[in-house]
Amino acid sequence: MGASKTEQYQEDEKLLAMYAKALAHPARIAILKVLLKKQACICGDIVDELPLSQSTVSQHLKELKEAGLISGEIEGVKVCYCIDSRTWEKAKTLITGFMDLCDKNGCC
Repeated sequence: MGASKTEQYQEDEKLLAMYAKALAHPARIAILKVLLKKQACICGDIVDELPLSQSTVSQHLKELKEAGLISGEIEGVKVCYCIDSRTWEKAKTLITGFMDLCDKNGCC
């Protein structure tokens, strides 16, 4: 979608779409599950938990970080990742609110 087209949408619609895009790959869901399970910043352990190469995990981490769902801190030569709780709560609220529209409006 071109940049000029996105201007026509409300900010919450753009944010929801960004979060949905970040969640739209099973590898990213698996990465988020690892981070949620550990409830701590994780460096190299993510690759050990998934059947993916380091470069593939790095690309997915980049997507999640760009969406704001995770944050990364540099510790020495490593980057440690964890859930960004503020953005996570915002995403949760937007996704839940969107899904609840069906309940409020009586989907067919």
